Amino acid sequence: MEISTIHKTIENALEKLGVKEVNQGTSTGNNFFGNGQIIKSYSPVDGKLIGKVITTTKEDYENVMESAQSAFKSWRLVPAPQRGEIVRQFGNKLRELKQPLGELVSYEMGKSLQEGLGEVQEMIDICDFAVGLSRQLHGLTMHSERPGHRMYEQYHPLGIVGIISAFNFPVAVWSWNTALAWISGDVCIWKASEKAPLCSIACQNIIANVLKENNLPEGISCIVNGDYKVGEFLTTDKRIPLISATGSIRMGKIVAKTVAERLGKSLLELGGNNAIIVTPDADIKMTVIGAVFGAVGTAGQRCTSTRRLIIHESIYDKVKDALVAAYKQLRIGNPLDENNHVGPLIDKEAVKMYENALIKVVEEGGKILVEGGVLSGEGFESGCYVKPAIAEAENHFEIVQHETFAPVLYLLKYSGDVTNAIEIQNGVVQGLSSAIMTNNLREAEQFLSQAGSDCGIANVNIGTSGAEIGGAFGGEKETGGGRESGSDAWKIYMRRQTNTINYTTELPLAQGIKFDL
Repeated sequence: MEISTIHKTIENALEKLGVKEVNQGTSTGNNFFGNGQIIKSYSPVDGKLIGKVITTTKEDYENVMESAQSAFKSWRLVPAPQRGEIVRQFGNKLRELKQPLGELVSYEMGKSLQEGLGEVQEMIDICDFAVGLSRQLHGLTMHSERPGHRMYEQYHPLGIVGIISAFNFPVAVWSWNTALAWISGDVCIWKASEKAPLCSIACQNIIANVLKENNLPEGISCIVNGDYKVGEFLTTDKRIPLISATGSIRMGKIVAKTVAERLGKSLLELGGNNAIIVTPDADIKMTVIGAVFGAVGTAGQRCTSTRRLIIHESIYDKVKDALVAAYKQLRIGNPLDENNHVGPLIDKEAVKMYENALIKVVEEGGKILVEGGVLSGEGFESGCYVKPAIAEAENHFEIVQHETFAPVLYLLKYSGDVTNAIEIQNGVVQGLSSAIMTNNLREAEQFLSQAGSDCGIANVNIGTSGAEIGGAFGGEKETGGGRESGSDAWKIYMRRQTNTINYTTELPLAQGIKFDL
């Protein structure tokens, strides 16, 4: 795709999404405002300026809070199925605007167009899920030990949910949270990554129009933009009972501590150091497909990206040779061109971390199998394009123990049975996603057992990357322990209440205590 064609495509996308070259970054509904500094959003695709966003000041934030608090008072009283209807309409708007929003995601963040469109599809899917869930926010009934009494429990809206999202999924993770929060009766304030702020403005425009068409308070959906200081407005605010934060482990520890100090709740989705175990009974073709997509998809910038491949020594060379051959077929370039497999990293800071990782693994005794490097010249003017690399390493290497948000895959060798491989797989502080490639039922079941993978996600014969909407998404250990999206993840967006009703004319007291008047 020619550069001029890219720019025309993005211009059309921005127009359809209502995103202007200069746009305020604070909003309640269609009401955009802002008095802070300016953030410039440059595309990692070609280094061009896409637009400018005005950051949120403390005064701006207080205006947002006032709007959100007011909206919550009426939104919580709307029956849940009717709240679901609003989410259904939002999902339909996303269907109409899937192409331009997917193009903006691809251009502002750098992921392939297929992945950008796939991210919008995830938004649509979670809306569908939430619509059905709006009629299933169930509690329990139980028998009371006291005659003439009934007990049950129910769930009520929490209030304001603060959402802090990362650049790598600039729209989907917000929707995972907000769709469930909305049907639960909550209102949301979203602080998007300062590396992809225009995506938040596009999404806000879409939901704001839905709210306006239904004569609903604009404060149901609000956005604030800026750096970590704006995030601190949310994390330190006692008026926000739940903070959902996606990002690095370092960031998550700060958020967790800050929110816990005010006895708030936090939902954390942090780093991953995901591994695929490859046993002697693995299907090599499936293994290579899963490993390559997991390692280079989104240029290795997914929290579920495959970082480590733990291969049995008996098939190590065979798998290694197949991977090296597969990497030779990868096409790197403009992510809006569907012929390319790998787009750019988000910025030059990410490029530097990638380069440092390759230097570090060699310093620690590793061996580079597929050379990395930064690409330059025509089509790579942004300086953010790198070659996916493969290195032989050991699990105890410091660089292997840390997550590098880039397309670097470490090959690790194991001997003996699958127990040894599982020990290596679990031997990191992160616990997000994991997988095993095997046709041996016993190995698969051991991997999924109590003594198996310690991750929140454990797959058999598929890779680590990606997840279905219907399952709860999240990880253990320093990944934060949060769960978003499917299953019963909705419960964190609501407060649980136990109710007891006495329908007699007497008042029995606990433990048989007598208190006669």
